[in-house]
Amino acid sequence: MVRGVPSSAMFDSNIPTGYGSIPASRAASIDFSVMLDAKGSSKSFPKHETRHVSEHKNAARCARFSPDGRFFATGSADTSIKLFETSKVKQMMLPDARDGPIRPVIRTFYDHLQPVNDLDFHPQNTVLISGAKDHTIKFFDFSKAVAKKAFRVIQDTHMVRSISFHPSGDFVLAGTDHPIAHLYDVNTFQCYLSSNVQDIGSSGAINQVRYSSTGGMYVTASKDGAIRFWDGVTANCVRSIPNAHGAVESTSALFTKDQRYVLSCGKDSSVKLWEVGTGRMVRQYLGATHTQLRCQAVFNDTEEFILTIDEQSNEVVVWDALTAEKVARWPSNHVGPPRWLAHSPTEAAFVSCGTDRSIRFWKEIP
Repeated sequence: MVRGVPSSAMFDSNIPTGYGSIPASRAASIDFSVMLDAKGSSKSFPKHETRHVSEHKNAARCARFSPDGRFFATGSADTSIKLFETSKVKQMMLPDARDGPIRPVIRTFYDHLQPVNDLDFHPQNTVLISGAKDHTIKFFDFSKAVAKKAFRVIQDTHMVRSISFHPSGDFVLAGTDHPIAHLYDVNTFQCYLSSNVQDIGSSGAINQVRYSSTGGMYVTASKDGAIRFWDGVTANCVRSIPNAHGAVESTSALFTKDQRYVLSCGKDSSVKLWEVGTGRMVRQYLGATHTQLRCQAVFNDTEEFILTIDEQSNEVVVWDALTAEKVARWPSNHVGPPRWLAHSPTEAAFVSCGTDRSIRFWKEIP
């Protein structure tokens, strides 16, 4: 694989002070191997407060936090992207906020021709990327207040369903209607494909693709129901779990911080934890119905809890990650169930967005 110049060379250097420096986590990542064969007592999930912070002109389809948690972005069926500053959102939610109207949306980008499906932030630079139904991946520099359009565009051959930056920032993975993830060099735009395509028997489009924390692996969740683990260097499929969610779609998949496990969600109304080394399912989280939307299951920032949506009851459902016991059910406050959840990587806060166009921010009550 050929590397171009470092990705920092292609981006503007006008970066907010400290951007990309990750605050220390509130807790070390959970060692799931400790309790895989024993059921202990569940932790209680802290109460959260929520507020409507903005809305799009059509369904809000996706959301993503920056690696340092200082920003989050949302993408919509109206083709727009909104960028929020987390501190301003939290300031909005203070009961004694008297300094006039606070505007948490600091940038709005308009450059797609069709609905936005996924977003990601560059790991070091002030660059936001988006993937959309118009077959493009667009690069936005959010350090520039007046920039509304992308400064770089990757034109794919298929609808782009999901995107993920390599931790180096030099490569972008695209999950598309094609069954194999497309790997792009961000400097040359050269596209790489896995060489063992014939061996995996994949026929379904990719709903989600995510790198591990070091970039040594990536995972795909596909419409054919499979979860697949891929070598991040060779792009070869190293393990395939067909029918991970029965005969229905796998809608999301992501690694734990230690890269030993993958959390997946599917349209069979289940959330599952898989051991990467063996492909063994080690936990199953049941009790939330999701059969229609591209539902997400996400960890909180400490990986002690797992959150998803119950479409039937229109609630946010929370499990203890180790015991798989349901510990909270909260009304989503959306009209109709949310389409997407994204949790902050650095604090007890998350975002929900839905068909009602609304963006809601949730944070732990002190």
